[in-house]
Amino acid sequence: MLSIGDLSKRTGVKVPTIRYYEQMGLIAAAERSEGNQRRYERSDLERLAFIRHARDLGLDIPAIRELIALSQHPSEPCANADRIAADHLAAVRQKIERLKKLEHELERIVSQCDGGHSIEDCYVIRSLSDHGLCESEH
Repeated sequence: MLSIGDLSKRTGVKVPTIRYYEQMGLIAAAERSEGNQRRYERSDLERLAFIRHARDLGLDIPAIRELIALSQHPSEPCANADRIAADHLAAVRQKIERLKKLEHELERIVSQCDGGHSIEDCYVIRSLSDHGLCESEH
């Protein structure tokens, strides 16, 4: 049996987060010792490691909950797990595209400014002020 502190050290998940996952039903409520300390089993350690890895990959709680439920049926086809991963991959790719656009916009803004102007003539300030206005509003 592991204490919550041991579980935290072995998985790198903070104690409040372990309690949160317990409240969310991602891990089973721990047994309690006579001193009312939480006691976890090896299966809890493995589940928490699974959750930690899934969170590191950016999966949200509902997706993790669904993957945990799917893992309880080892003989089932893995199409739903594949779907969850594919959906998440698509979302990550969309974020990457938005970040690339953000990077290019910031490069454009920064390349126009040499830092030698007063704030009233600053290209960074002007470009942020003008962005998003329709031509008819200028």
